[in-house]
Amino acid sequence: MKTALITGSAGFIGYHCAERWLAEGWRVVGLDAFTEYYDPKLKRDRVARLSKHDNYIQVEGRVEEAGLFDRLLSEYAPDHVVHLAAQAGVRYSIDAPRTYVDANIRGTFELLEAARSHPGAHLLIASTSSVYGANTKMPYLETDKADAQMSFYAATKKATEAMAHSYAHLYDLPVTMFRFFTVYGTWGRPDMALFKFVKAMLEGDHIDVYNHGKMKRDFTFVDDLVEAVWRLAPLTPTSRVGDMDSLSSVAPHRVINIGKSQPDSLSDFIGEIERAVGVVAKKNMMDMQAGDVPGTWSDTSLLKALTGYAPTTPLSVGVPAFVEWYRDYYDV
Repeated sequence: MKTALITGSAGFIGYHCAERWLAEGWRVVGLDAFTEYYDPKLKRDRVARLSKHDNYIQVEGRVEEAGLFDRLLSEYAPDHVVHLAAQAGVRYSIDAPRTYVDANIRGTFELLEAARSHPGAHLLIASTSSVYGANTKMPYLETDKADAQMSFYAATKKATEAMAHSYAHLYDLPVTMFRFFTVYGTWGRPDMALFKFVKAMLEGDHIDVYNHGKMKRDFTFVDDLVEAVWRLAPLTPTSRVGDMDSLSSVAPHRVINIGKSQPDSLSDFIGEIERAVGVVAKKNMMDMQAGDVPGTWSDTSLLKALTGYAPTTPLSVGVPAFVEWYRDYYDV
């Protein structure tokens, strides 16, 4: 039986990826620390669903723990390592930067070191669209320079891309880095805009609308993202598919955008939530927050060339799906 090690398995995207690999008949080893960045009960409830599968194994631990990855790679010899565990959040990185160094940089280093000693797995590592930072030319291409990150969160993710490239070059480790674009969907994180907006609107509270609503995001439904990751997992980065390919000239290392490639305005996003919830939002119009950017927009030509697939789920489908899940989970 093939095995996948999925870090951050109790998290939003990690949970959905674990569900997919299990549905495909794989054994899944999930690693998570159940930190208190947000309510651990939500994380425990996700894992409770995963644990109903006979092929699921949960390991509790921190990715930055020395020797943990070495033990897991040695014991389970995974075919895929889907590394999603990280300290997330642009705004939180302003207040607690050390947690980003520990989880994002040290955690990824521990994985790379273990993979050097136990090669064989395709390393699929999450990055973020935030690495494009101050770039104003859109849509973002993987081959664009990305040297002006606007938040410490983005800086740590860009650092992991560089670290992974060096290990891919030095030790011939196959690495695919994913730049995710504004992922949303069922079982989402409480710190994300959709979750916060739905909660506030159902409770009659105001929502904070940054940059006075003049924001655009390439909102990507989580099911679409998981489909893209699943299709990319068997494609180790060895063959170039065209001029747009970000495949390194000196290493089996590739960076890939995963987004809808069709940005929506924050106002339209809020409008879809209002329709799904049945409530008109009370809005606090706010200035742009430090570390944020006014817009994101992915070019998914590389993803399409490699897999024949790209995300398409519109907000009119994805937002109601989340609201239905939220109402059911919190019984509201």
